[in-house]
Amino acid sequence: MAGASSVSRRFSKAHVGLLFLLMVALLGSTVMAELNRPNAQDRQITLAVASLLKRGHLTRHEIDDEMSKRCLTTFLKTLDPMKIYFYQSDIDRFNKSATVLDDQIKRGNINFAYDVFNTFLKRVDERVAEVDKLLDMKHDFTVDEEMITDRDAVHYPRDAAEAFDRWRKRVKYDLLVQKTEQVEEQQEATDKPRLIESEKDERQKATEKLHRRYHSFAHRMHQTDRDELLEMYLTSLTSSYDPYTNYMSPSTLENFEIQMRLQLDGIGAALQSVDGYTIVSKIIPGGAADKDGRLKPKDQITGVGQGTDGEIVDVVDMKLSEVVALIRGKRRTIVRLKVKPADDETPQIYDITRAKIELKDSEARARVFEEGQKPDGKPYKIGVIDLPSFYMDMSAARLRLQNYKSTTRDVRKILDRFNRDGVDAVIMDLRRNGGGSLTESINLTGLFIDEGPVVQVKDADGEVQHYDDLDRGTAWNGPLVVLVSKLSASASEIFAGAIQDYHRGLIVGDQTTHGKGTVQTLRELGRELFIGPNPPQLGALKITMQKFYRPSGDSTQNRGVVSDIELPSLTEHLDIGESDLDYAMKFDRVDPTPYKADHDVVPQVVHQLTMLSRQRQQASEDFQKVQQRVARYLERKNRKTITLNEEKFMAQRAALDSNKDDEKQLQKLVDPNNSGIKRDYYMNEALAITLDYMRLMSVAQAN
Repeated sequence: MAGASSVSRRFSKAHVGLLFLLMVALLGSTVMAELNRPNAQDRQITLAVASLLKRGHLTRHEIDDEMSKRCLTTFLKTLDPMKIYFYQSDIDRFNKSATVLDDQIKRGNINFAYDVFNTFLKRVDERVAEVDKLLDMKHDFTVDEEMITDRDAVHYPRDAAEAFDRWRKRVKYDLLVQKTEQVEEQQEATDKPRLIESEKDERQKATEKLHRRYHSFAHRMHQTDRDELLEMYLTSLTSSYDPYTNYMSPSTLENFEIQMRLQLDGIGAALQSVDGYTIVSKIIPGGAADKDGRLKPKDQITGVGQGTDGEIVDVVDMKLSEVVALIRGKRRTIVRLKVKPADDETPQIYDITRAKIELKDSEARARVFEEGQKPDGKPYKIGVIDLPSFYMDMSAARLRLQNYKSTTRDVRKILDRFNRDGVDAVIMDLRRNGGGSLTESINLTGLFIDEGPVVQVKDADGEVQHYDDLDRGTAWNGPLVVLVSKLSASASEIFAGAIQDYHRGLIVGDQTTHGKGTVQTLRELGRELFIGPNPPQLGALKITMQKFYRPSGDSTQNRGVVSDIELPSLTEHLDIGESDLDYAMKFDRVDPTPYKADHDVVPQVVHQLTMLSRQRQQASEDFQKVQQRVARYLERKNRKTITLNEEKFMAQRAALDSNKDDEKQLQKLVDPNNSGIKRDYYMNEALAITLDYMRLMSVAQAN
């Protein structure tokens, strides 16, 4: 029976694949020409996603009316998060389908997505036309009126008049922001010769910029292709199950795999789209552009050509993903960039030879600090490892290639070096680590514990199994401190939770970590639908199939890992935790699994360390500034409106600008590519805690 069942499944898979090819062959030319409705491939992908959700998701929840309503809510929020484009009449019409989308999707029918999106494009065009009129109008900035900034406190406009008034306020706000930015630019450029512009010239410059911004947005929305719309709509359905179940289009899947293997072929430049222009935001150290030396941050790329004589294609107003696709290419090939340098209006042509790019900003880095004094008079050596992600080259691992990119291998090399150099303690910094490979989190934990269970996993059938570190011995058996924040998620929480359960090291940072305690797997749809070595690229479903638990039996889901010692931080108060996400799964427990805990962390030592840390925090000007920064952030967060009276607006902006380092600090905290291990007030406190930890543990062990 098992053999027959296997043959049946293989036949079914092959049959679906052949049927799909036949449909494309028969309908392809007609469907491809018709971009305003889904094609046969969209239908096949939708059917596959619906089938996988029903069979594979942890909850085994049916695609039913509840999921249909969630899908609609999420899709509308994705398109129009601030309720400024759709009319209430549009929403009323869409809501008539609120309980039938599930039935449509199970038949592979996604016509509704096209209906909603085409309505959205129509409204965008209407709003841009209104913005053109509003920008050319004279506005009264002395009137005391406010714009609502809280999405939950605002409704969709009931008619054209209400929509026009809503946008009148938005345009006033945009003009006020432009004016403050012009003032700031003038203040920052006091040391440079500058032509003083009249107020009329500055207003003209601001209106031209905003005209372009909104037209560029409309242009990008009209460039949305079939794959992007399908991804948006199906992810609205899949994320109704939980925040991490997503459909990835082929291009999104490619970018995901690049991030996991930390390498690609290209020039080594991070790009961003600003008002329709492609701007260089960062040059990756060691990449082709870095070695060439001509391309700089803030440069504007206006054209891309292939080879030494290929036509240069204009990329102004082109989707960023398409610009990136033109620039990427096989190593040792040439790409020609038409560039307008940030400090020169004269366009330049740069020919750059593509090369392999190592995304080193996402790999493990290390630095050793000398701190305190040992009994022999020498300083303690404390090694800090910054780990932004749990990365692994999945493709190379599947092919069983040797020496593929791996977190555990890189950290083991660092720990070996620490041991050779006589390092006394290790700080593992996971504050920006959003997770990654489950396998790597288990293997990395094994570098710090002798052997035993690292994580327990429960599947949809309620079966629980544990995954163990099977290698005897450790790569590091000295004192360990793990820094975490609310940004530390998933694989980071597996590592931190196991280290805490084994009493192997101190957890220091925000009150809790992110709270992502679910396990996802990638199901490539081409492989699901077709048999053979080279299936078509149809994207993938990243689906939540399991939930993980610590050796103690506690889930990290929703609750996270609670720090042993809490340090004040702005991230603690950001709405970025699992509990802040829509449709997040709940916390629960399973039975603990037997494991042998160490004695490296004892309650009385943790209590003493906490008291000592609080004393330093109270005496620290930097930590006092953090508390002030948190208070200012919470005050702004709780504000539901913003004034459009120029005098009051400028006064509020001035108050914010006087503390502008708040925004810089926040950007630094949440930027996953923030490179380097820097010695600041936070790291100083982590080093002080580590020194106290070594001292108190040596006393405790002596007694």
